[in-house]
Amino acid sequence: MKSYLEKLKSAQERNNSWLCVGLDPQPDRLPLEAVWKWDEPILPFNKAIIDATADLVCAYKPNLGFYLQWGAAGIIALERTIAYIPDHIPIIVDCKTGDIGHTQAAWAKGLFEHWGVDAVTVNPFVGAEAVLPMIGERPSKAVYMLARTSNPSAVDFQGDLRQQQGLSAEVLRRSQGWATAGHKGYVIGATYPEEMAIARELVPEASFLIPGIGAQGGDLETAVRYGPDSVAGPVISASRAVIYASAGLDFAEAARAAAQKLRDQINAARG
Repeated sequence: MKSYLEKLKSAQERNNSWLCVGLDPQPDRLPLEAVWKWDEPILPFNKAIIDATADLVCAYKPNLGFYLQWGAAGIIALERTIAYIPDHIPIIVDCKTGDIGHTQAAWAKGLFEHWGVDAVTVNPFVGAEAVLPMIGERPSKAVYMLARTSNPSAVDFQGDLRQQQGLSAEVLRRSQGWATAGHKGYVIGATYPEEMAIARELVPEASFLIPGIGAQGGDLETAVRYGPDSVAGPVISASRAVIYASAGLDFAEAARAAAQKLRDQINAARG
């Protein structure tokens, strides 16, 4: 079985893409055509987005919170969405789980073994116990630990990574010593471009999941420059800018156009 980085690299090469599309169904933003046409709009909406973009992405990233708001129907839709995504495209579930011991092992069993996803986001605040139950013995899986998030108040607790001080710097430094069979990657927001170079210096071999491009206005050129590791390119994520490119009947076609434009912008920055 391929490792996570090998699968990611294959998808990136196949589609010539470092773009990850977030599958985040928001009730008040779904196109009216989707709401009126289907009794349960989440899965048909996601399928249409996947069909329109599957040759343009290196990964898909459904965020668990957007499915929980729909109740049981949302979780069923998420499970079926995961099953619908082509096997060669990595799936990253954005859930930011951060528990310990048996609880974290239960998260891992459900996500990795039952749903078969390739990677999840993890909040490492509690330490190694949030990571080891996930990928300690799963060589084909990965976690992306929150290191430098893209939100404005990230600096309140995460510190100044430019000075290599604070929580972000400690996460990057200390987690490198955790022995895992699977891959340890990091969430590094593109909205803090000066800090991405420091993060890459601290973890030269790690995969970066880079949010903040698109609606949040992150720096694309910096993401392209410092995002790649020694095996694969970064996972540059965009959600709203792609899946809500149109609120009309042409939502899937508009999503494809937006994804292609962003992929081409990334590739142009790659040179």
